[in-house]
Amino acid sequence: MLTRRTLLGGTAGLALLGGSGVPMGLARATEGEDLTRWVDPFIGTGGHGHTYPGATVPFGMVQVSPDTDNGRWDSCSGYHDDDRTLMGFSHTHLSGTGVGDLLDVLVVPRVGPVVLQPGSLEKPEGGYRARFDHADQQASPGYYRVRLKDSGIVAELTATARAGLHRYDFPKGGDDAHLLIDFHHGMQDKPGVPTRVTDATLRLVGDDTLVGGRRVHQWADGRHIYFALKLSRPYTRAQLYSDDQPVAGNQVAGTVLKCALHYPDADKAPLLVKVGLSAVDIDGALRNLQADIPGWDFDRVRGAARDAWQAELSRVRIEADSAADRRIFYTALYHSFVAPTLFSDVDGRYRGMDDAIHQMPAGRQTYSTYSLWDTYRALHPLFTLAQPERVPDLVDSLVRMAVESPAGPPVWPLQGRETGCMIGWHSAVVLAEAQAKGFKGIDYKAAWPVFRKRAFEDTVLGMGEYRRLGYIPSDTVDEAVSKTLEYAYDDWAMAHLAAGAGAKDDARALVERSRNYRNVFDRDLGFVRARDGAGKWIEPFDPRAMGHMKKWRDFTETNAWQATFLNQHDLYGYMALFGGPEAFERKLDELFTTSSEMPADAPPDIAGLVGQYAHGNEPSHHVAYLYAYTGAHHKTQARVRMLLRTMHQDQPDGLAGNEDCGQMSAWYLMSALGLYAVDPVTPLYVFGAPLFQRAEVAVGAGRRLVIEAPGNGPDSPYIQSVTWNGAAHTKSWISHASLAMGGRLTFHMGPKPDPLFGAAAADRPPSFTPLGAAGGF
Repeated sequence: MLTRRTLLGGTAGLALLGGSGVPMGLARATEGEDLTRWVDPFIGTGGHGHTYPGATVPFGMVQVSPDTDNGRWDSCSGYHDDDRTLMGFSHTHLSGTGVGDLLDVLVVPRVGPVVLQPGSLEKPEGGYRARFDHADQQASPGYYRVRLKDSGIVAELTATARAGLHRYDFPKGGDDAHLLIDFHHGMQDKPGVPTRVTDATLRLVGDDTLVGGRRVHQWADGRHIYFALKLSRPYTRAQLYSDDQPVAGNQVAGTVLKCALHYPDADKAPLLVKVGLSAVDIDGALRNLQADIPGWDFDRVRGAARDAWQAELSRVRIEADSAADRRIFYTALYHSFVAPTLFSDVDGRYRGMDDAIHQMPAGRQTYSTYSLWDTYRALHPLFTLAQPERVPDLVDSLVRMAVESPAGPPVWPLQGRETGCMIGWHSAVVLAEAQAKGFKGIDYKAAWPVFRKRAFEDTVLGMGEYRRLGYIPSDTVDEAVSKTLEYAYDDWAMAHLAAGAGAKDDARALVERSRNYRNVFDRDLGFVRARDGAGKWIEPFDPRAMGHMKKWRDFTETNAWQATFLNQHDLYGYMALFGGPEAFERKLDELFTTSSEMPADAPPDIAGLVGQYAHGNEPSHHVAYLYAYTGAHHKTQARVRMLLRTMHQDQPDGLAGNEDCGQMSAWYLMSALGLYAVDPVTPLYVFGAPLFQRAEVAVGAGRRLVIEAPGNGPDSPYIQSVTWNGAAHTKSWISHASLAMGGRLTFHMGPKPDPLFGAAAADRPPSFTPLGAAGGF
């Protein structure tokens, strides 16, 4: 079986180009089938996937999950499959990110003396860490269970939208049973560097409730988190700690705060713990808890979580050939519906990016956790097809952030704070896509002044140089080549927002500026590359290198090979720089077939290599579909089918790179359906190579999109012809508007490529065209 690590070595997958596929087989999923049984939350918890196995509901505020580590890169989610001890169970986790944060309100069930430090992965002895065997774990959507090896405690977790519920079975005769709540625990920058916490408080209420709040200064610097914890029966004794010293009374303020709740009779019945969260205040956490879990029926809450996942997973039903294919597909769908995460309380209040408390109108929600540099590419296009009812809230949340944030357009917003992570402001792409696809309930006009300021006035992040020179010079700004290319694409997106707002002159200026990619393209070498402030190409140049100097890089998690194919919106203008479509096609071939050798300073994000194509990182995700624009669509079919089969597996190390809040999975899902949005701002999907015999997608308002692929099989990855609602369809793409109305898309598949399919200029996907609701330029 191929794993991500075997693929890092290079071009092994190329042997599959002519004959990979999926055998014909099983009947499609029935209406009553339990689709949650095909989800394996452990997929992505190994390698560099950075996912967590714990309990959450679709797009839920709470993710209650085990924390095995909080100080290394591969534990960004708080969990890694390699680990064999865990610290406890916290309530907020990131799914597949490349930077860690959260891990709030750690609950540690224990027997024996109170221990206030966890110990380390290397030396867990003497700390409150607990050993566990992977065979003693179980996870499914909305549920997690583990038996702790030393104490014999069985822990079970489930969740609602705004609360987590624990059930602990303590062994008979356990001495000094207690729960430790470590309110200082959280993600660390590296092992041994304490989580940066300020303004923390804990308060005991009666004999069954603990509440608290704190401000955390990690990746999301200065975020607020409040909680309310209730117990199914009173504790006999409680002890608060500050700086690991006992504190008298029922409340404490400080930074390093903990609490031990003692249960000498813990073995007499299961002990349940429910925890509500809020970013607003303790009262919000209490209201969220009462609204979501008013009682103590663990199995009812678990069943409701499972039902919520069943409803979301039922949006897409596939006919697959094997259990492994179903596990990969439905786990990908599960991971795609984990984030963004709910951020408004049950009463509609939320904490804005301005740190003020705002009120949502009735019936609306606001969200957080947007990994936009990643997710604009496939996750948000997936939402427009399979989550259309949720799109207005998801996108309007970005508008509110833009208006409220001192930092301007959202880049990577997390729990009311702007992390500023990655480059560009691809919230513009998500807004422009929704506008082009006609989604209502989004205040596009309110967003435009914020984006206009970034486009025409701001000098931060290299924007001054970008406007003055038409590119960003690599001798003064880090990652300048990638920034130039991504700013150009954001210009394209902002042009559509401008047109939608009636700012026609701005729109025309931004369309022209979106072609700034030309200013970092070396026609002689056929690569994008660094140039200095005087306009000279910077030497030395190596297309595999990260940059021209050790001080900083010229590219963002890419090299010149990968960045040369970043263009998503002006493909025909770009091809002319190479000498035309045929020359561009040859360059694509070279990308996939050249050596996969990388320099020693390459970041681990550049993974899943096929030649210099890097499937483990998002900038490459659209590249296999670029053959369609050259007229060689059969090469897109072959490449996509190979990537589907080799880059996604049903095992912990089953992802080629970070999951990145659903983008890695969304690429798989869209590609498995035979569709991909190369330029999400232009509302169309380029065909790929559908993986399954049949799929049904609920596209809203009771409409269904049926995608069929007769003749599909392990040796039949090639499209012979396409029909749409029974009529011949010769184009290698289809509009979003067509698919959103529902219908039947049929790919007739075969074992040999048809070089004529999609080859005519009229059948190739349009590019650099003002499509959609923006009204033209």
